[in-house]
Amino acid sequence: MSLLNMLVAIGLSSNLAHAGPVIRSQFPTQPDGAGDAPVFNQNFPDPSIIQTQDGTWYGFATSGNGKQIQVAQGGTLYQQWGLLDVDALPQPGAWTTGDNTWAPDVHQMDDGTYVMYYSGEVAQNRAHHCIGTAVSYTPYGPYVAADEPFACDLSIGGAIDPSGFQDADGTRYVLYKIDGNSVGHGGSCGNTIAPIAPTPIMLQQVAADGVTKIGDPYPILDRTDEDGPLVEAPSMLLTDTGLYILFFSSGCYLESTYNVNYATSTSVFGPFQRAPHPMIRTGEYTLQAPGGATAVNVGDQVGIAFHANCPDGRCMYTTPTILQGREVRVEM
Repeated sequence: MSLLNMLVAIGLSSNLAHAGPVIRSQFPTQPDGAGDAPVFNQNFPDPSIIQTQDGTWYGFATSGNGKQIQVAQGGTLYQQWGLLDVDALPQPGAWTTGDNTWAPDVHQMDDGTYVMYYSGEVAQNRAHHCIGTAVSYTPYGPYVAADEPFACDLSIGGAIDPSGFQDADGTRYVLYKIDGNSVGHGGSCGNTIAPIAPTPIMLQQVAADGVTKIGDPYPILDRTDEDGPLVEAPSMLLTDTGLYILFFSSGCYLESTYNVNYATSTSVFGPFQRAPHPMIRTGEYTLQAPGGATAVNVGDQVGIAFHANCPDGRCMYTTPTILQGREVRVEM
């Protein structure tokens, strides 16, 4: 049974779209694009964002605040975010433990349904995560999870940090990270003692439903010594000049080395040219361990959402960027 048919079978009709969720908490923020305070001052790690046709912004985050997948709502990207009193994925895939669900990413398909990609803790080996998929008629869920993982090779560490991308010709892809540091030999994030395990970012073509794989995944970027233990948290964006920007994090999320980095290419398959230095790193704009960025087009700008350490955990920040050739700068 397809995921769409599963939705129909359990009675999740599109009428749910008219019964919006309740905002549980909301925090005052600052004017659009100004300053370096979080737009959501609560634990909201690995945020991804989407804007629906009515202009509403939704953010999705790793397990926290009593939810498997947290959902926040914003009037604009840069202000007025509040936590919704919903769990977008109350029942992750049967292959998961149902705990520690990480790094969701949501995209709307051409048929109007929403697909969520997420990282689920593997029931048969809790040391690893794999990629799962789920479908809903509304952006905030509830999402119905597929029975089987989307990407899950435990021999190389499993897979995490999925992110959808649609190219200019309509072709859809899913990016994700091979979680090689989970089978590393110790050190920072488990992977700075030789032999170092690879942590490549993979590009998997999918069909129009966003979940049916076409061909084999293709590696587009891997860690270097400069990255430390890993590269992860991919998010891709295509500019109106035909430049592909691959945002990613390197360093270790537990340490001040974590950052928001990027690389550029004129092809979705690369090769990707790394920026000369990270776009956001510890000590800049008073931020500590920034990372996990998602990029979106906002009018004629590129906006990003990311997390950084805060008293309650990892809070969500947003900022517009400036593009000049292959250079990307934030406007915090």
